[in-house]
Amino acid sequence: MPRITPARTDAFDPMPSHYVEPLPSQYDSLAGLLDREGCVQVASELLTATDPAHLQPVAAFWLNIDRFKQINDSLGHQAGDAVLAELAHRLALASGNQGHLARMGGDEFVLLVSDCSRAAAEHIARDLLAAMSQPLDIGTMRLYPSVSIGIALATPQDNARELLERADQTLVQAKRLGGAQYLFAGEDMQRGRLGKLLAREELEVEEALHKALENGGLSLHYQPILQVADGGLEAVEALMRCHCEGSVFPPSRFIPVAEKTGLIIRLGEWSLLTGARFVSRLAADGRRLKVAINVSRAQLTAPKFTQTLYAALACSNAPAELIELEITESLFMDSSDIVQRNIRAALEAGFPLAIDDFGTGYSCLASLKDLPAKKLKLDRAFITDLAHNPRSFAIAKAIVHLALDLGMNVVAEGVETAEQYEILSGMGATAIQGFYLARPMSDRQLDEWLAAREP
Repeated sequence: MPRITPARTDAFDPMPSHYVEPLPSQYDSLAGLLDREGCVQVASELLTATDPAHLQPVAAFWLNIDRFKQINDSLGHQAGDAVLAELAHRLALASGNQGHLARMGGDEFVLLVSDCSRAAAEHIARDLLAAMSQPLDIGTMRLYPSVSIGIALATPQDNARELLERADQTLVQAKRLGGAQYLFAGEDMQRGRLGKLLAREELEVEEALHKALENGGLSLHYQPILQVADGGLEAVEALMRCHCEGSVFPPSRFIPVAEKTGLIIRLGEWSLLTGARFVSRLAADGRRLKVAINVSRAQLTAPKFTQTLYAALACSNAPAELIELEITESLFMDSSDIVQRNIRAALEAGFPLAIDDFGTGYSCLASLKDLPAKKLKLDRAFITDLAHNPRSFAIAKAIVHLALDLGMNVVAEGVETAEQYEILSGMGATAIQGFYLARPMSDRQLDEWLAAREP
């Protein structure tokens, strides 16, 4: 078996501030790094030398090679030792002479860095992950290694062993989350109300979502979508808001948590029913206004999705043709039976469908002609730099013309300037949505906005 070049002890020159010279017996012979006791000694010296008033804390990175046992079991311990030596060499190079490296035994390593802010630690962790993920050849076999990293930033109360223990415990949590990632101590995962592992901040958001569902803390805001041709109102998009005990949680915070915990299905059901009731109220006032409602992947893959649609119609008495379901292109392309069955059921019930965020997923132009949607929403990613990026302009123009040729209406999302509006209008976009024309507003504000537009 061809040998892997082992780690060189001269490749890493640990001479940062507060350098500590370990005893010769405190080196690991395989990797040429500090051993466990040498690591504890250096950590202790670094903590003693750190002045909390003037320096950032000492950071301990505890690394473990993912699935290393499989390498040993499959290729033998000699190959495993060669892999360890090579990965130790990579760690030395990737850490950029910023600290002290140690092998703690087996396939575990520690990097100690003094005067290290959280941002700097995150940057180092990303560099380590990238370096370790590079392919590694053993004979004719190519491996794709990865590591998990637990990071602890020293507190004034920490001694060396406590700091290292926190990093080690955080590593264990990073491994439980699937590996190939880093995690900071204090951000370790705990089980939420629904049994999912969540970070401390996510636990707070999950609790807020439950309270909002129980106590009326959810609301829908509506953003108008205006036709380019005459400025007429094409539809409004329903956007969820969450308020709990005086705090406002933006969608960017609560939607990912809802998706992770499965609460997104309950939120989707609530949004559909609330939007349908709003449609019904508007219709009773003589306004037949279409409301667009987002449908998540979790909803569309749920067996009871069809019942949810019919329940919303039954409870609201709203006409289905005024409730537009926005579905991402990747979901339209999903060939699974449950997704396709639910899409067909929505069409059969009379709900119009729109392709949301087009251009950001795995677009398949060959399939676009067969999609059962009459509207395509051009994602804001192409709109932001439309006026200054020829590539964005070319892509947006091609998508607009293609959709129009297929008989679809095109809504441009995220339009914030007059220049963007004029460009999209010139391309042939049929409708515009964005802050330039109107911001999302509550149902009461929308009533006032609609009344102001009436002759």
